[in-house]
Amino acid sequence: MSEKKIKNIFVNGAISPSFIAESIAKHATKTAIGGHNIFMGQVRKDEINGKFVAAIDYTAYEELALTKMDEIREDIFAKYPLNCMHVHHSLGSIQAGEICLFVFTSSAHRKPAMEACNELVERIKAELPIWGKEIFEDETHQWKENI
Repeated sequence: MSEKKIKNIFVNGAISPSFIAESIAKHATKTAIGGHNIFMGQVRKDEINGKFVAAIDYTAYEELALTKMDEIREDIFAKYPLNCMHVHHSLGSIQAGEICLFVFTSSAHRKPAMEACNELVERIKAELPIWGKEIFEDETHQWKENI
C-alpha cells in the first residue's frame, strides 16, 4: 500500500507574477472548467505607530502546516465540486508589494470556485501555523496578527 503524498504549499520567497500567469495558462486545456477564482495576498506597506512595514518575514511549523493543509484540502474537495485547487504560501522575507499567498480554485461553474476559494483563504489564515514578522523600514520588527 502506498503512502499518500502531501502537497507542499510552501515557496521560498515571493510568488512571482510569471508563476501565477503560468499556473493560469496551464488550465487552458482543461475544458470541463467554466470558472476560476483567484486570491492573491500581497504584503502591505502598513503604517504602524509612525513606522512603515518594509517586508514580512514568514516562518511556519511546516510539517504540521502541511498536514493541516491536507485536511483542509480534503474538506474543501468534499464540500465543493471542484476540478482543481492550488495553494502556494511564501516563506522567508517578502517585500511590500510582493505576493505572499496565491490560492486558485476551478470548477465547472463560477459559484463553487468562488465559495471554495473564500473558505480556503479564511481557513489558511485561521488554522495553519504560519507566522509573519513585520519588518519596518528602520529594521525593527513586530509579530503580525492574522485578521
